[in-house]
Amino acid sequence: MGELIGKKTTFSELQCSKNLAATEDALYVVGGKWTLRVMIALLSGHTRFNDLQRTIKGISARVLSGELKDLEINDLLKRVVDPNQKPVAVEYIPTEYSQSLKDIISALADWGLKHKKKITTHE
Repeated sequence: MGELIGKKTTFSELQCSKNLAATEDALYVVGGKWTLRVMIALLSGHTRFNDLQRTIKGISARVLSGELKDLEINDLLKRVVDPNQKPVAVEYIPTEYSQSLKDIISALADWGLKHKKKITTHE
């Protein structure tokens, strides 16, 4: 993709524009304050609304509801309703497509740990 020079990667103007556009598209989907937190909870097995809200500290019911709707629109989860249970049970199930976020989330978490260590130890 880019040419490796020492430890720097350089991109042509066209590559740079494409990378910026693709990154903006990705951030549009997962760049909200709560989006990745919700996805991490879903991918960790939390599928019920109240369970998600308890797991994601500080998120309001209204905001969580909006996040879940947006994730469903982007095919990252499926809302499954079981009308046979009383009260009606609703689960939010990660889609197969959502699994594509696992490597991204892991990379961000790894970088976050390294960054925190760097800034707290002033290396």
